[in-house]
Amino acid sequence: MSTPPAGTTQKRLFSRNDYLAPLPIPTGEKPCDVLNTIWRKNDVFVDIGNYSIGSAVMVIWTMGVFFALMSYITPHPLIWGGGLIIVGIPILFVIQGLFHAVPLPVRFNRQRREVCVPRGDDEYWIVPWESVTAAATQQSSVSQAGRATMGLLIIGFENPDPQAKDDNKHFSFGFNCGGGTTAMALWECIRSYMEIGPQAVPDSQVGIPLYEETQIGSIITDLRKGDLIMVVWGIFCITILGTYLAEKLQNLKLSHPPELPYPDIIEWSKPLPPEQWAKRSAELETAIAKREAELAVQTTQASEDRP
Repeated sequence: MSTPPAGTTQKRLFSRNDYLAPLPIPTGEKPCDVLNTIWRKNDVFVDIGNYSIGSAVMVIWTMGVFFALMSYITPHPLIWGGGLIIVGIPILFVIQGLFHAVPLPVRFNRQRREVCVPRGDDEYWIVPWESVTAAATQQSSVSQAGRATMGLLIIGFENPDPQAKDDNKHFSFGFNCGGGTTAMALWECIRSYMEIGPQAVPDSQVGIPLYEETQIGSIITDLRKGDLIMVVWGIFCITILGTYLAEKLQNLKLSHPPELPYPDIIEWSKPLPPEQWAKRSAELETAIAKREAELAVQTTQASEDRP
């Protein structure tokens, strides 16, 4: 499955595609784990997951608040009925998801420069890092309510088995992060880990946080500091956005992120002596050097244009 070279951007009237890999060259964005995709990070590997029940809860909660407000302003059976259908069906899916196991993460091994892609209880792929594809897609629509933009970061892998069946040759997973620069920043969490090191990307935020970092703990801390603006913002997030329930359900499912169950991968995930670490290809070295030079020129021009 061929894709345009990394760094290519395709723009249309209502869409934009930014191709980020292969080869994985710098995007110019700072790594930012906006969806808590980093489940586990150390000097050897990083586990990336795209299970985010908290995001789903926040969307459903906000829709529920909207329909409740509509019903209060204009009581009508159609509003109640529409709200129950639009909000009720996603709630059923969320409840069903609470009784299912969390999908396994994809593991990126920076010392071997390889990726382990789970494909079932007994099957996984080992894919070369430099063959991974990535693209940020963005779609816009215009209505009476204005312009709405949605986007994804899509990461793809190719089955290394040349004898694989057609339905088992490709695998990809997407992150609902809005596309554009946000998707690039999310991709940089993976790219920077593999090409720079674990110190270049945020630590994992998955698991049960300290009390001061929870929704209620943060509000109480801000109240003690006398920061009323942040207190109001925290109350808004809990009541209107549903962040408290989202936080608790996220902790319930990801307090202990799943481990890859394959015995061979446990060995594959162990540290290697530095002299055995895999190296970048010459092609990637050249591509990164070229891209870094382009970014340096852009930074210089931007600084010169400032008043």
